[in-house]
Amino acid sequence: MKNNKKVVTLVYGCQMSERDAVTLTEITKRCGYTHTLDLNAADLVIVNTCCVRESAENRILGKIGELKKLKDRNINVKIAVTGCMVQQPGALERLQKRAPHVDLWAGTHNLHDFSALIHKVEQGEKVAEVWQEPKAILEITPFAEQGKLQANVNIMYGCDNFCSYCIVPHVRGRERSRKPEEILQEIESLVSRGCREVTLLGQNVNSYGKEFSTAYDFADLLHQVDQIALLSRIRFITSHPKDLSNKLIETVAEGKKLCEHFHLPIQSGSNFILERMNRKYTREYYLNRIQKIRELIPNASITTDIIVGFPGESEEDFEQTLAIMNQVHFSQAFTFMFSKRSGTPAAKMENQIPLEVKKRRLQELMSVQNQESLEWRQHMIGKMIEVLVEGPSKTNSKRLTGRTRGNELIVFNGNPEIIGTLVNVRINEAGAWTLIGVVE
Repeated sequence: MKNNKKVVTLVYGCQMSERDAVTLTEITKRCGYTHTLDLNAADLVIVNTCCVRESAENRILGKIGELKKLKDRNINVKIAVTGCMVQQPGALERLQKRAPHVDLWAGTHNLHDFSALIHKVEQGEKVAEVWQEPKAILEITPFAEQGKLQANVNIMYGCDNFCSYCIVPHVRGRERSRKPEEILQEIESLVSRGCREVTLLGQNVNSYGKEFSTAYDFADLLHQVDQIALLSRIRFITSHPKDLSNKLIETVAEGKKLCEHFHLPIQSGSNFILERMNRKYTREYYLNRIQKIRELIPNASITTDIIVGFPGESEEDFEQTLAIMNQVHFSQAFTFMFSKRSGTPAAKMENQIPLEVKKRRLQELMSVQNQESLEWRQHMIGKMIEVLVEGPSKTNSKRLTGRTRGNELIVFNGNPEIIGTLVNVRINEAGAWTLIGVVE
């Protein structure tokens, strides 16, 4: 193997998957690889996968198939497929048959052993390692890139909720929280290299620390992160409604750097469907949590996830979801049609909803939310809002872009010298997804 080895890392899925990909890249750097975006220059290609929805899995399988052409052109290039799709029960054999050109298969629990697996592949072996149970948390802090403005930081791994539609607990394992000191050290390292905004990640950040022997929870962690000098903003995702405590809401309300944004997935407005989903809360409880947020943080932006067409969902159940959208006024909603995931209870439930019904409900849901999003942003017209300047706009290089504390995207005119700083922007226009303003 040559000395100037190069690695390309392709990532699919959620922010947790993105963070895993960063960790995998860091491991390869310690094995002598340099990261590149050029597939044709790669000696190793890592595909870190997602399996939450069938559409994502199909895209990934298509990309893995495309990589065979790369292998045909260069027999020495190694291909590694990692992550949730590989970790699914019974998936490995199926995937190996479909993609025999892949050199390394590794699940979500195999980060500990990844450097050794790479070494085996470099020696010409075909390797497949999918541990069924996670070991102790691997504390690998990726080298903080100089000047990187934003970063994701894992605070925990796994999930204990077992929603009936979700594969995550089966591929990520049970909840394990990182030690607070390790998290704080990582954030301080990021900040020392120029990071100004961190997003704390977990499948359910609200249950962080529940396995600790001392009384220390997510609110306590947020309070400590809020004290880190030079850090401008703190976000977190995802919050499970059943574990959103008054203490946590109060901590966000009192924090200086804690963004007034809650991503609080409701999934359905029907108690009947919520019970079938095994969500462990009712619509009444969810609305109670919203009321508490509005009481303490009136300007908080609340976003959510919603699934339509869950098995057994009647028109009345769907109407209850529309009603709760009109009542809460989400600033944004990520909406999905129910998709069967093999290995989950929901995949085997009776009364599966026809595709045409799911499509109709999704379109109606999106129409309602687009109006809610537009009205939410229109209320900001004329206001001065703090924005973290992220860089040039992707659609207009003469403009800059950034996000508000509520996580709304904003485009505005400004000097590139202010990138990386906090500025006040007056909002002049508002669409369903974007704000337009001017620096004053």
